Amino acid sequence: MGFEATASSLVVGVLLGGIFSLAALGLSLILGVLRLVNLAHGEFLVIGAYAGFYLLATTGIDPLLGLPLIAAAMALAAAPLYRYLVEPLMGRGDEAPMMTMFGLSIVLQNLCTAAFSADTRSIETAYSARALNVGPVTVGLVYVIGFAISVCIVGLTHLLVSRTAFGRDLRASAQDPAAAAIVGVNVSRVRMLTFALGAACAGAGGTLSGLIYSFTPASGAAFLLNSFAVVVLGGLGSVLGTLLAGIAVGVLQSLGGVFLGDGYRDLVALVLFLAALIIRPQGFVAARGMQAR
Repeated sequence: MGFEATASSLVVGVLLGGIFSLAALGLSLILGVLRLVNLAHGEFLVIGAYAGFYLLATTGIDPLLGLPLIAAAMALAAAPLYRYLVEPLMGRGDEAPMMTMFGLSIVLQNLCTAAFSADTRSIETAYSARALNVGPVTVGLVYVIGFAISVCIVGLTHLLVSRTAFGRDLRASAQDPAAAAIVGVNVSRVRMLTFALGAACAGAGGTLSGLIYSFTPASGAAFLLNSFAVVVLGGLGSVLGTLLAGIAVGVLQSLGGVFLGDGYRDLVALVLFLAALIIRPQGFVAARGMQAR
């Protein structure tokens, strides 16, 4: 393989990894704060992709311009889901909330199939097919845009977690919920807002993923696997760790697709996930973002 193809593949992997990090950020936050394995996270991403698709198809609004609306809608829908479906099961062991989210994932997948059909969709915009050429490197414009937006959202989330009063309460609730409640933190409210924030990130990440990948109601499993690989590599609740891990997964998947074939991209994510669990299950980046300061 020539130098130009390899260089382009590396750059595409880095750019794609930024989008992976945003797609996985919600899962990381919910795991880090609520200790909840959100098995419906993949479906949240799929819903975000469909939201971007139908926003463009019905109103003509560019999905990128509609990202704040999509993220807000996902957050508003997720808050009552947490309040009435997840919160009553918190404190009853890890299995009940996890299996509830598994059931929710099946319900959401079937609802998407009933509402949107099982046809393969993709978000087509005027810039979808445009390419940028910088020396020997050729990348799609949509990758550059998606990376820039993803890094901005991840950076803003890091500032929210590390520099605000809500972030202080979030870190305290993640580290020791009982002690946080004693000093006046409304742990239930923090957890609900964290779940909503995670869903908002998933909605935005799903829309950006839909600009690059085709998707169906059954795409949630592949999205979830990718996100798990990123979260395990980056460390639970580590915002910047999620960004670095996303880039690493993106690069390895891109190179795996070039050298092994596109059909092996998901295999690369699965191998990374299993290897990280065996070698360093706590993640390769310390989750400082969830520690009280």
